[in-house]
Amino acid sequence: MITLKNLSKTFATPAGTFTALNDINLEINRGEFVGVIGKSGSGKSTLLNMIGGIDRPSTGVVSVADTPIQDFNENRLATWRGRNVGFVFQFFQLLPTLTAAENIMLPMDFSKSVPTNERHKRALTLLDRVGVIEQADKLPATLSGGEQQRVAIARALANEPSVVLADEPTGNLDSVTAQSIFNLFREMASAGTTVVIATHEADIARVIDRTVEISDGSLVS
Repeated sequence: MITLKNLSKTFATPAGTFTALNDINLEINRGEFVGVIGKSGSGKSTLLNMIGGIDRPSTGVVSVADTPIQDFNENRLATWRGRNVGFVFQFFQLLPTLTAAENIMLPMDFSKSVPTNERHKRALTLLDRVGVIEQADKLPATLSGGEQQRVAIARALANEPSVVLADEPTGNLDSVTAQSIFNLFREMASAGTTVVIATHEADIARVIDRTVEISDGSLVS
């Protein structure tokens, strides 16, 4: 599902060139649940950004579902990303003035992947899938952290992406809630979605298929 070949990413800084990723070679299978671990600043988030097309590599190839995306123009990349990749973030990133259901409908509105008259029904189906359908008409501020993250996961699934990327999705959650979120990702992978999660959590080893460790921009295991 995901192939990275000789992938490197450098940034220009006032102190000189900074290498965030250095000659990464990695393959991730369809339906695999992979945990990317490493210290803060090791390159985990940059790696996820490369896979999801949020950022472009300086050199190398990023291929998702046999589609090399590194040379797409911005419009084509945005269209591809909206239909093929779901993102889950540490701070949820829900729009505060929209209800839970409306937050989930938003990606469908942008990608036009679901007929207009079916979007609300699909949002409710996804909220039910992640266990918070009773929160459908509530604003994010009225939900607990765990409930907000479940809504965010439902939003990531709005367009039935083949890949879900999660960047420290349990960083603001207690250990019990974090474990339930990990279990939810496990269920998604078992159903065929490829899930890549960047995390510091040691407990993730119980539910993932494989760990990829990154240090100073390089794969170490």
